Amino acid sequence: MKTPRAFYQPLAIGAPMPLRELPVRVERMIHFVPPHLDKLRAKVPDLARQVDVVLGNLEDAIPADQKLAARRGFIEMAKATDFGDTGLWTRINALDSPWMLDDVVEIVGAIGDKLDVVMVPKVQGPWDIHYVDQLLAQLEAKGGVRKPILIHAILETAEGVKNVEAIATASPRMHGMSLGPADLAASRGMKTTRVGGGHPDYVVLADAAGDAPRAAFQQDLWHYTVAKMVDACMAAGIKPFYGPFGDFSDGAACEAQFRNAFLMGCVGAWSLHPSQIDIAKRVFSPRPEEVAMAKRILDAMPDGTGAVMIDGKMQDDATWKQAKVIVDLARQVAARDGETPHGL
Repeated sequence: MKTPRAFYQPLAIGAPMPLRELPVRVERMIHFVPPHLDKLRAKVPDLARQVDVVLGNLEDAIPADQKLAARRGFIEMAKATDFGDTGLWTRINALDSPWMLDDVVEIVGAIGDKLDVVMVPKVQGPWDIHYVDQLLAQLEAKGGVRKPILIHAILETAEGVKNVEAIATASPRMHGMSLGPADLAASRGMKTTRVGGGHPDYVVLADAAGDAPRAAFQQDLWHYTVAKMVDACMAAGIKPFYGPFGDFSDGAACEAQFRNAFLMGCVGAWSLHPSQIDIAKRVFSPRPEEVAMAKRILDAMPDGTGAVMIDGKMQDDATWKQAKVIVDLARQVAARDGETPHGL
């Protein structure tokens, strides 16, 4: 573990100073683009006006014989597009793949000053973050990159879940983490082929009442992991995200899974299909009635101390803190969308 003084020092001579606080940005959806496909890459300029983050995907879902084309396509896409306030990310190939090193070297060398975040898949422990951290610093120094490129880890192995707290605090570059349910299910030996969401066989039964049929209630396979990830991220001052929901035909289930993650503390999720963009935008923005109630609490307790009764319910310093989270998010979302905050 580095000493506090050394933690915030650049890891290469000439690299930019690490950030001490994450930039305040709304990141409700991380929209994945396969950059080896010309047709989809051509839509990126318009897409950048609709989403909070555009991510060029180089890893899973890119065929092995298209990896180099995807890397070239991402660089071309980044150079050709004015992203404005929209984040530009890439998901590189896994650290044990033959493509990862060239992914980072070529992309940072070509568009380092436009790239906001590198998403690292299958992170096992802090040692993986340390490697990427050092490599980015060397490439930033070599290329004269002016701002540090952040790291986002995907939590998709049993080893990674075990080491989640150490991963969260491994580097000042840490932006956040995403749950990767499909690879995590395989790593754990879980008996599901679904990408995110629940499973019809993962249930609890209502108590028996004579011979009457017993109701079954589907449970959330990912509740424990999301909670553990959220705790690690929030304690470290970084951002937790839900990852992919693979059934594009089931918008209701996708919204329910995103809503669960939002209520548990996640700030956004992946969108793999255009239909999921509006779902993420709706779910990860606070509802007007929630904002209005939160504003009433803040107005009734201007300094955040004491206790008051609102509509027959006690509000104290704990609920004041909850209300402030909602109001602050509402203002950030409104600024991002160019709207007047609802309920304020």
